[in-house]
Amino acid sequence: MSEESNTIVRAGEILAKLRTQIGNALVGQREVVEQTLIALMVSGHVLIEGVPGLGKTLLVRALAQAISLKVARVQFTPDLMPSDITGHAVLDPETRELRIVPGPVFTNVLLADEINRAPAKTQSALLEVMQEYQVTLEGEARPLPRPFIVLATQNPLETEGTYPLPEAQLDRFLLKIDMPYPSQSEEVDIVLRTTTDQTGDKLPLSGVTPVVNERAVAVLQTLVARQRVDPAVVDYAVRIARTTRAWQGIAMGSGPRGPIALVRAAKAAALMAARSFVLPDDVKSVALAVLRHRVVLSADAQLDGRRVDDLLAAILDATAAPRV
Repeated sequence: MSEESNTIVRAGEILAKLRTQIGNALVGQREVVEQTLIALMVSGHVLIEGVPGLGKTLLVRALAQAISLKVARVQFTPDLMPSDITGHAVLDPETRELRIVPGPVFTNVLLADEINRAPAKTQSALLEVMQEYQVTLEGEARPLPRPFIVLATQNPLETEGTYPLPEAQLDRFLLKIDMPYPSQSEEVDIVLRTTTDQTGDKLPLSGVTPVVNERAVAVLQTLVARQRVDPAVVDYAVRIARTTRAWQGIAMGSGPRGPIALVRAAKAAALMAARSFVLPDDVKSVALAVLRHRVVLSADAQLDGRRVDDLLAAILDATAAPRV
């Protein structure tokens, strides 16, 4: 076995250990965990949608603990100001000079909890952070620690007191993950874990031990960047995205960031499978999470009660995959 193959296999083993450690805290939600790790490996951001209580915060805490990363949490509320996220300048009474107070974005993992409970002005404070990995304070660009990933949670839009995220910001998220209700057996396990030898609502993180550090994450990100992608697979990703722009029931299809995100996420999915090359199935496996927030249903489709995921699934079925 070549050195490259050994490295890929070792990376797959590390990612399997990461999944296991997160699973020691979070019951079920295997697909959610895998997609979150995919985003981490390509330095992308994640929007997780689900009703309260499904374990979104627990997922973030378990991920950070398994990787020994700094984590910060911002609870988004209607009165949250942009400076509450990015930081601000204060006048030092001793030196009479402005002193920068860094905001919670200066971390490795930022949990933006219930992001759609804040108005658009506050939501937009994350645009520069998510795109350029820096914050401009008092005219000076300050780089963020690396790795850096935003894990934002949002309640369904029909929930009272929510604001829809602007399309420009939605497009900055690599993935949008829908977190489903657990199965009955999983819910029984959740109740047992959180009520046995525990007081209060403390998150059950005692079983999560660190398996990688920041340097290892950087190595994994480098390996993903070097994954081989056949031009035919890239063409496949582009065709999927372009089909969304002319599909009945979709008023606005994916922009160019869609196929870019498809290929990036597919490369990480291939590494999780301990492969050094991307298959069309890798693209299909991430397509819903990559595209569901990049398309807008037409008014007729909404009135008919059609779902974005169903339309995207139909597009995947109608788009011929290459043989590689």
